[in-house]
Amino acid sequence: MAGGRAGPRRRPPMTLAEAGPGTENERLGLVRLSMLRNPLIIKPELGKPMRNCYSLPGPDFTYGMYMHKRDGGVAEAIGHWDAVKAKAHPRKRVMPRDFVAMGRGAVDEGCTTARQFALYYGYMDIRCKDKGILRHGGKAPPGMTFGKPPRPPTPFFDLMQHRYKELWMEEQRARTRVQHVVKKKIGEVRENRTTFLRTHPLPVKEESFWHLQRFEKAKPRLRTFPDPESRQKALSASH
Repeated sequence: MAGGRAGPRRRPPMTLAEAGPGTENERLGLVRLSMLRNPLIIKPELGKPMRNCYSLPGPDFTYGMYMHKRDGGVAEAIGHWDAVKAKAHPRKRVMPRDFVAMGRGAVDEGCTTARQFALYYGYMDIRCKDKGILRHGGKAPPGMTFGKPPRPPTPFFDLMQHRYKELWMEEQRARTRVQHVVKKKIGEVRENRTTFLRTHPLPVKEESFWHLQRFEKAKPRLRTFPDPESRQKALSASH
């Protein structure tokens, strides 16, 4: 580091050969490698920089993202230009047949039997559209718009004249007229049998005394009234 003092460089983890007799990390009995790589167990060495207690991978290890393609790196880019080679023309993808579109066309032509459909399928070869044509380096179809379409312009003339208010008022008036018409239709009660009987009551049936059927044609034996008029007056007075 220019203009400053670099800190002490950490050393790699300790090995069993370095932890011999007379050292600070001497171990008696069974010695395991984990003892020499545990920062809570290992002791600092006098006059030496601190050790790194983690084992580092080998020289073939790549830190970060591994790129399988090797193009020479920075040295190759600085040394000379690496011209991009022209790619071979890709083979056109063969899309599967669109049986939905062919079936729709066969129905429009009037096909009804299986043989007619088979003949139509053999004559008309309609393929599915490749939706990923742009991903495979194809040309954009005509009339295609990339990105978000622009929103319509703001009509400042209508805003200054309060045209939106007038349109809203007209809509409210039209809605009110429709509601009045609907209410009038709802208010008119349709005439049914009940309302007809209320306005046109049935004639009152005259009440008659009950008689045995065998005596209905029998004539009275006695006449206690002098005339029929007197008899009707007596009957009306009793009822």
